[in-house]
Amino acid sequence: MEQIIIRKIEPKDNKALAIIVRSALAEFGANKPGTVYYDDTTDHLYELFHEPGSIYYVAEQDGQILGGAGIYPSEGLPDATCELVKMYLSKEARGKGLGKVLIEKVLEFAKGFGYLQVYIETMPELKKAVTIYEKFGFEFLNGPLGNTGHFGCDVWMLKRL
Repeated sequence: MEQIIIRKIEPKDNKALAIIVRSALAEFGANKPGTVYYDDTTDHLYELFHEPGSIYYVAEQDGQILGGAGIYPSEGLPDATCELVKMYLSKEARGKGLGKVLIEKVLEFAKGFGYLQVYIETMPELKKAVTIYEKFGFEFLNGPLGNTGHFGCDVWMLKRL
């Protein structure tokens, strides 16, 4: 078995990543309106992450996409704030520390780019992810920041870099 490779997203990754994102949301009962499940950009992540100040890392092993995570300068966020977005792993890839590696990688990018804060929107259904974000120092907010359009998310968190 080959080592896991963490690399920047490529056009060929779009289809596999869309399947991983939607499968994970469905698995946890979080495939509801107002989430990335119904977001058209989920099918076009390579194109989405051409925005200045954004990046998307993909985890790959033996030519198979395991998941990914990104940083995005979402609309309406405070100055020097970005959002950790599309952090999803395939069922087979979970529980092996890969999420931690991806989060470290995107936070490193955010800090290097000059962001001072990283924002997350998620859902109570994704309890395991929320626990991991807490371990990274993300703190709960009472409401959303910015204008992400994801009204289906009702857990908001922020980390100062």
